[in-house]
Amino acid sequence: MSEQHTELLRFSTAGSVDDGKSTLIGRLLYDSKSIFEDQYETIRETTARRGEEGVNLALLTDGLKAEREQGITIDVAYRYFATPRRKFIIADTPGHIQYTRNMVTGASTANVALILIDARHGIVEQTRRHAFIASLLQIPHLVVCINKMDLVDHSEEVYEKIKEEFSEFSYKLDVKDVHFIPISALNGDNVVDKSTNMDWYGGSTLLYYLENVHIGSDDNFIDCRFPVQFVVRPNTDEFHDYRGYAGRVAGGVFKKGDKVMVLPSGFTSEITKIDTFDGELEEAFPPMSVTLLLKDDIDVSRGDMIVRENNIPEVSQDLELMICWFHDKPLQARGKYGIKHTTQDARCVIKEIRYKLDINTLHRNEEDTEIGMNDIARIVIRTTKPLFTDIYRRNRNTGSIILIDEQTNETVAAGMVI
Repeated sequence: MSEQHTELLRFSTAGSVDDGKSTLIGRLLYDSKSIFEDQYETIRETTARRGEEGVNLALLTDGLKAEREQGITIDVAYRYFATPRRKFIIADTPGHIQYTRNMVTGASTANVALILIDARHGIVEQTRRHAFIASLLQIPHLVVCINKMDLVDHSEEVYEKIKEEFSEFSYKLDVKDVHFIPISALNGDNVVDKSTNMDWYGGSTLLYYLENVHIGSDDNFIDCRFPVQFVVRPNTDEFHDYRGYAGRVAGGVFKKGDKVMVLPSGFTSEITKIDTFDGELEEAFPPMSVTLLLKDDIDVSRGDMIVRENNIPEVSQDLELMICWFHDKPLQARGKYGIKHTTQDARCVIKEIRYKLDINTLHRNEEDTEIGMNDIARIVIRTTKPLFTDIYRRNRNTGSIILIDEQTNETVAAGMVI
């Protein structure tokens, strides 16, 4: 049971400006007793100093000073909290259009995406944008929090109307699991405690959902993928012949005695031991970090991948990607960039820009190939050496890449293999 208790759930929050995201996170932290009295005191004083009533829980999460002054969230802020059932990492991402890239960054590793909708305004452009990004990033679970229900008299009708409209839109997207919750972050309705104002709603509270949503099968346990990060050679008398391959399991289940193959060499061997800091294991699965020892002395180095013989990834130098562009300097057609994929570093050239995607209409624009900051586009690249990839929807670890500007070493894009 102990493993159950320490399961880590990552979720990202997104909504339009002033939808109450920061208040919601503040409420989650406060009602689940994850903040300290002195933090609460400070917020109470700040609220009073600003001439506002009550306690402004949004101040808990708006950590950047510029945000506190403007009262908005402008960067990805990570928050950590825990309940007896689970640990949580929240990526609080901004609502403004000009911060699409921050949203992609914050949501890229999430199990759950929280989308906030202001009950008074219903679905806005930003809602569609966030839902689309969640589907693009293949976030397994979507929770639509219809907030500020207190400002529409806790009306079931308003809730049902928004729910229906969102469901209709989400059919066009590739999202499997969508859940709706009517809430008031300000008053705490259905956040941690059940609302007495909305007895027509029979579902669970937000915290209950987050604690109990099944995330065990979010990872790919079928295709065995182990990108080697580091070769362990202690060279001490005690471990004279020790040669292990350290890394993080990116897919599948590796067991002692398994027959494996090393890419790119194609040599085969057998797993003799799975080591961790806490001792030996019988099996390893995502997202565990382990060291594998093989029976045969074969040449394996960083960037190689250990897989199963009958189930190997795509080995190719030509990749089709959906990318989100992060930089104010636009993407250069025929331009050369550094590329990082699992533990491999390579370089690539942009062969073709297929189309730019309009996030709001999902329209593909093949004429406009000017890819600037926050744009989402489909491109084709050629790499300097073969990469071992799966399509992103099969495996988020082996299906994602980042592009790097070689002059400045800045990350300029995140991409998904399609």
